[in-house]
Amino acid sequence: MQRSLFIGATGMDAQRINIDVISNNLANVNTNGFKKSRADFQELFYQGVKTPGSLSADGSEVPTGIQIGLGVKPAAVQKIFLQGDFASTGNPLDMVIEGNGFFQVTTPEGDTAYTRSGSFKLDSSGNIVNSDGYQMEPSITIPSDTLEITITSDGTVSVMQPGTNTATQVGQIEIAQFVNPAGLMPLGKNLFQESGSSGSPTTGNPDSEGRGSITQGFLELSNVNIVEEMVNMIVSQRAYELNSKVVQSSDEMMQMANNLKR
Repeated sequence: MQRSLFIGATGMDAQRINIDVISNNLANVNTNGFKKSRADFQELFYQGVKTPGSLSADGSEVPTGIQIGLGVKPAAVQKIFLQGDFASTGNPLDMVIEGNGFFQVTTPEGDTAYTRSGSFKLDSSGNIVNSDGYQMEPSITIPSDTLEITITSDGTVSVMQPGTNTATQVGQIEIAQFVNPAGLMPLGKNLFQESGSSGSPTTGNPDSEGRGSITQGFLELSNVNIVEEMVNMIVSQRAYELNSKVVQSSDEMMQMANNLKR
């Protein structure tokens, strides 16, 4: 009975973590470029009461034995990098990557961070930056007298300026790919950082060597499916209730045992 108390407690704690993950997904349902997470769980080790294949008192072989599981534990919280829907904005500095890859930005510490959110802007110097002012990498500067900005599917950035009939190329967007994107370290602010699990990035022009192409004037929306998350939340809530019932039933059984002497 005491063992079942602790088993039920592991189940309740696991569902608490599951609800935490689901709530973060739902909180970011309108966050551009957000990638949903999924909690994965593993069973804990088993306590062997009788080993399968051992011999019983009369010399016969035990076919199955008795192995008591001791509950569950969180194993991983994995990012799911499915493509989100696209929304047309008409903003020339809004971009989506159709396919694999990440935009690159430089953090204030000088490190490179990666993002799927293509909501870029210009700072006071004409540099292309994200919403936090982090410059795109490699850096691209738009002239102050620019009349029109054009970004092609391969990442070529061109501008039209007064007194000219042809566009002038001012930069080239490069995107990064990872062997294991799920291994990237989330930093918040729609940014990710390379980790030992993600592998080193391979950078290059969009629409080449398996990298996605760029579409101007669109944003990638969150890939959270509200209905799916609501169903997962209900299932997790019911599982939490069931595990709490296990704790309650174990407590009642212990109470009955304590009252046997009366």
